[in-house]
Amino acid sequence: MVDEHTMHMMMGMMSIFAVFGIIMIAVVMIPYWFIWKKAGFSPWLSLLMLLPLLNIVMLYVLAFSEWKVVPVTPIAYIPPQP
Repeated sequence: MVDEHTMHMMMGMMSIFAVFGIIMIAVVMIPYWFIWKKAGFSPWLSLLMLLPLLNIVMLYVLAFSEWKVVPVTPIAYIPPQP
């Protein structure tokens, strides 16, 4: 049987790993959220990036689909007046 001290250490480590896992999910989700939104898709598709193998499929969908954004028109350069 595991003694009480070891059990407390294991519970503390599990809580640290849980907090670290939530931070890592946020680090992955936030950029994908903005990428999907800028591409004209629902940003909720970023949740699929957490699933193994499906994240690779979604990257291909994102890379080869037609983005529904309006291109920015370039501004003509006007040289400064002396």
